[in-house]
Amino acid sequence: MPSTDEVLARTIADEVKPLSGSTADFDALIACVGDAECVLIGEATHGTHEFYAMRAQLTKRLILEKGFTAVAAEADWPDAYRVNRYVRGSDNDTQAEQALGDFKRFPAWMWRNTDVLDFVHWLRAHNERLVPERRIGFYGLDLYSLHTSIGAVLDYLEKVDPEAAKRARYRYSCFEDSGEDPQAYGFAASFGVDESCEKEVVAQLIELQRRRQAIMKSDGIAIEDESFQAEQNARVVMNAEQYYRAMFQGRISSWNLRDTHMADTLAALATHFKQRMGTAKIVVWAHNSHVGDARATEMGDQDEVNIGQLTRERYPDKTVLIGFSTYTGTVTAASDWGGSAERKRVREGLPNSFEALFHRTGVPNFLLAPKTVGKAAHVLKARRLQRAIGVVYKPETERLSHYFHVRLPAQFDAILHIDETQALVPLERTARWERGELPETCATDA
Repeated sequence: MPSTDEVLARTIADEVKPLSGSTADFDALIACVGDAECVLIGEATHGTHEFYAMRAQLTKRLILEKGFTAVAAEADWPDAYRVNRYVRGSDNDTQAEQALGDFKRFPAWMWRNTDVLDFVHWLRAHNERLVPERRIGFYGLDLYSLHTSIGAVLDYLEKVDPEAAKRARYRYSCFEDSGEDPQAYGFAASFGVDESCEKEVVAQLIELQRRRQAIMKSDGIAIEDESFQAEQNARVVMNAEQYYRAMFQGRISSWNLRDTHMADTLAALATHFKQRMGTAKIVVWAHNSHVGDARATEMGDQDEVNIGQLTRERYPDKTVLIGFSTYTGTVTAASDWGGSAERKRVREGLPNSFEALFHRTGVPNFLLAPKTVGKAAHVLKARRLQRAIGVVYKPETERLSHYFHVRLPAQFDAILHIDETQALVPLERTARWERGELPETCATDA
């Protein structure tokens, strides 16, 4: 007698849309997007070629067919803004790889890889056919760039207002005692070893906000863009200061600060584009753990929020959340935080996981809209394990390190399953990455 999962897998197989590898695979997703203004596209790992390549293909169609105006990525604002200048034709970089040159912080391969390179090259060519004010932008949502963002604010003010630069330099000097290590600052400020810089960073942001409001009364788009990027860098500094203090108060607090910052940055981008272009339609690229609605996962049980949840709450009828999954293959990841990129084998999905269930369908690659699947809908609502691989992959502790329970229909509007995937290719390939990892031989943990 077939098991419950075998019966369910057969039912799912009858109702999914198989993927053939053509751009037509996304027709159903494009229809699902409708008039949405925020489409968040996830990834089950930070190092899978198919996730990055298919996300780029879908984004191209959203730009060409749905009029999307920007891509906002799980990347630091100043690093991504160099890419933004390049794709909009307003920088000295002449090649896409040069424009990715500021992605130096671990894990550089997240953005310095061949799939992102191809997309940046395409976006530059696409924008060259548009007038400057209609060109598609590329922006970062993250907040790790405390010192880089300080430098960007000072560089901007030195060019436009030396006196304001002096005030900013004085305020930001508050961080000097901790050197270039933001975690050292967070420790000192959290435990009273040193005073926090909270008042100073808030004052600097307010000054830049007032400055941009004055600039907006003029007609200079390029001038206003640069003022906007400086203001956003000041916001990164303000939120990063709080984030690094929160790191020593608990993981949940720091996670919520980070994802709230990303959601607020997305909202600021939307406002910026609506003021400048009259419309704002933004694609977000981030990990499934940020994109999938936290309320449908163990994260929500622990009072964690994420950008997917916050965006749904803010724009309930204008948000679409899309995730990815894989059963096995290879992935680019490190063995420890700060380690070098390795090409590691992804172990087969654990029993009672969505990955294992999808593998049982016998359909290697497919699109599933879990809210609309007919006969299987009621069973898909039950909690199952879902895998999440970030920049570190520890196959020896697979269950503990990389799985959590989710309710799939509430987590995503659609999910793309690629049964066997390949590691994305870093622009800097080490001998260790080229060698790869031997096939997994240890027993699967339960």
